[in-house]
Amino acid sequence: MRIKRTFLIISAVILVVACATNPFTGKKTMALVPNSQLFPTSFAQYNQFLSENKVVEGTKDAAMITRVGKRISVAAERWLDANGHQGYLKDYKWEYHLVDDKTVNAWCMPGGKIVFYTGILPIAESETGVAAIMGHEVAHALANHGQQRMSAGMLQQIGAVAGNVAIKDEENRNIFNQAYGVGSTVGVMLPFSRSHESEADQIGLYLMAVAGYNPDEAAELWKRMNANSGGQAPPEFLSTHPSNETRIGNLTKWAPRAKEEARKFGVTSFKE
Repeated sequence: MRIKRTFLIISAVILVVACATNPFTGKKTMALVPNSQLFPTSFAQYNQFLSENKVVEGTKDAAMITRVGKRISVAAERWLDANGHQGYLKDYKWEYHLVDDKTVNAWCMPGGKIVFYTGILPIAESETGVAAIMGHEVAHALANHGQQRMSAGMLQQIGAVAGNVAIKDEENRNIFNQAYGVGSTVGVMLPFSRSHESEADQIGLYLMAVAGYNPDEAAELWKRMNANSGGQAPPEFLSTHPSNETRIGNLTKWAPRAKEEARKFGVTSFKE
């Protein structure tokens, strides 16, 4: 019991000390791995990825990815500066690359390293569709979602270790491990991930609108995503992402708010 108590006290102290603030929501978030460690690792992994994959350069599509990325990153800096977060992006090193791959995906690593796969461009359909995707992915990085997921994973492991230390009987320990694995994943980790996706959807709308892109396009993008998937998806409660229907409904609801936010920055017309 003394070991368990000490372990829990240490964990509680870590949680209190290792916190960051989400500039978009004002909420305290977990930061067990500081950005000073996370960013250099991210940059190194990004460079390795580029060296091992076919980067598309010198094409109209590659130029579009860079153009949209720069507009979104400028919009992010404008929003952050206007809302009292000057210097928030000082350690970000923005980079935008298109990679020749049929996978329907795009991502932004901590610190602003972005990749679009060519496979997602037909679904994006236009520069504004790319902006909707870019805004969402950049939002993940700005809100430190990668840092939070790593922290949550570490806490999940701490809980598992604590349970195994506390439970001496092997049979009960096996029961605990099975129940804890399912319960912590379905009851905590998956909802945590879905909340990040919804948060990135909303922040991304604001960023694309401030950058001058029509936020109405985001819902249309996800209608195309839904059609591309053929409706094949796990139940929402077993998924890391909200259902396509949930996302489309939220994006439709949030788009007028994003336009209002953009008007604060003098943006009154939007690129379709």
